This record gives sequence, C-alpha cells and structure tokens, in this order.
Amino acid sequence: MLPKILRYIFTCMNRNLLRGSLETIVIKLLSDNNEMYGYEITQKVKELTSDEFKITEGALYPTLHKLEGKGILTCQTRSIGNRFRKYYSLTEAGESELTIMLQDMEDYIKNMRLILNPQLS
Repeated sequence: MLPKILRYIFTCMNRNLLRGSLETIVIKLLSDNNEMYGYEITQKVKELTSDEFKITEGALYPTLHKLEGKGILTCQTRSIGNRFRKYYSLTEAGESELTIMLQDMEDYIKNMRLILNPQLS
C-alpha cells in the first residue's frame, strides 16, 4: 500500500493529465456512441478505465459548454420522466476535429514513451 502522501501525489498527477485530455476523451466517446448525456460520459470513463479515471461534473460541464461554443458539439434537451436531460452529439466539425485530436494524442503518447523509456526506440 502506498503511503498517503504518494497516493495524493499520484491522484493529483492523474487529475492534471486527465484534465489535459478531457476534450479528446469527450469527443471520442461521443463519436463512438452518437450521443450521450453528462452523467453517462462520467460513468463510461469510469467503466472503461476500471475506475482509474473519474471525471467530475466540475470538469466535465465546462468542457462540454466550451466544445459546444466552438461548434464541435450540439446539445438537445429531452424530457425523461419528470426530469430534463441534455444529450450531446458531435457536429460535422466535431468529427473532423476528432481525427486531428486523435492524431495529436497518438503523437504525444509516442513522444512521451521516447522520453520516459528511450531504450525502446
């Protein structure tokens, strides 16, 4: 078991890395699932990462609003029982942006591997 301070440091590092990748994660999930609502996005990330990545509402919703403002996402509000739910989906511009973001992420990961483990290259 890691000492408490190390767990805290790793948690903070994960949050910072996740925050920098959140737009890419959201766009990729929406591309794969056509449309999703906020809570569904947070749960899908937890499921895919076996609870390693936890996206908070405080991080997710500003990202969704930012992407919507850029024209990458659209939002439709639907009535579900007695509640309203906002469903997000990609626009055509969002689909184009996804291709760029995935390539950027792959390049970033490749370069991080070269830095962290240069003997593999």
